[in-house]
Amino acid sequence: MPAAPGPLNLITDVAGLRVGNASDATIKTGATVLLGDAPFTAGVHVMGGAPGTRETDLLAPDKTVEQVDALVLAGGSAFGLDAASGVADALRVAGRGFAVGDQRVPIVPGAILFDLLNGGDKDWAENPYKQLGADAYASADKSFSLGSSGAGMGATTANLKGGLGSASLVLPSGHTVGALVAVNALGSATVGDGPHFWAAPFEISDEFGGLGGAPDYHDLHVPATKLAQHSNTTIAIIATDAALSQAQCTRLAMAAHDGFARALLPSHTPMDGDLIFAASTGARALDNPIADILALGHAGATCMSRAIARAVYLASPADNDVLPCWSSLHG
Repeated sequence: MPAAPGPLNLITDVAGLRVGNASDATIKTGATVLLGDAPFTAGVHVMGGAPGTRETDLLAPDKTVEQVDALVLAGGSAFGLDAASGVADALRVAGRGFAVGDQRVPIVPGAILFDLLNGGDKDWAENPYKQLGADAYASADKSFSLGSSGAGMGATTANLKGGLGSASLVLPSGHTVGALVAVNALGSATVGDGPHFWAAPFEISDEFGGLGGAPDYHDLHVPATKLAQHSNTTIAIIATDAALSQAQCTRLAMAAHDGFARALLPSHTPMDGDLIFAASTGARALDNPIADILALGHAGATCMSRAIARAVYLASPADNDVLPCWSSLHG
């Protein structure tokens, strides 16, 4: 049986995971949290030149703490790192976290993208991201919105609005893989000025329009607004129920970066902070570790490319947008 999307075609097809979004339409920004019913093993791999992160050092395979309580993606550049604090506070109230004596310390790595020049009102008196993180935590569920929502609320690409995307695959081995991504890339998810997506070869069941490949390819064009240092970044999570170590999660995150390269041209640039977290719930053993890990990496890259295209395809227009959305031009 070939691999096929799970019933929701979302990262939450991985059993035991939930996603929450919180958005502020006035600021044009938001936060997204991935929660587990229990702590889960995590890794990370960064390939962009301008990342913004929290607690990613502890995800290295040689570090003591191997499991986390949540992963957070947010807008807001460095301000957005505070979204993870809102999630950590809520987890502590819920009694979650790494046990140290009689204290619980929630482990909540996070990553941010730059959406401060997207037409939203950024004249806040107090950093809004801690509350956005708390609100995202409170809304976590199996089903969640894509497109202009959560961390993708104010995202942009070279030529179109970006957004939040997700996709999943259930492999012949029985393992499930899911991707979650906030697309705010220097590059483009579409070919030239047309409606076709670079990720078209990996599309399943017309999930982003069913248009197939572009009839011709155009020379790369990146607008000057996207060439400012630190002003982009695509951040993502790849998750599975396969029982992986922290080192194997890191390898899965590395493989999933191929999905960025397949769906965004260019990707991994000096002006992007491209980053992928990997998460393993550990629910399903590896029957054939070598073959299974290879298949998981391929599935991760495929899911990621599809999730990126879905993010752009499902973005919706709003007042004061600096770029059009795909549906306004081609829908």
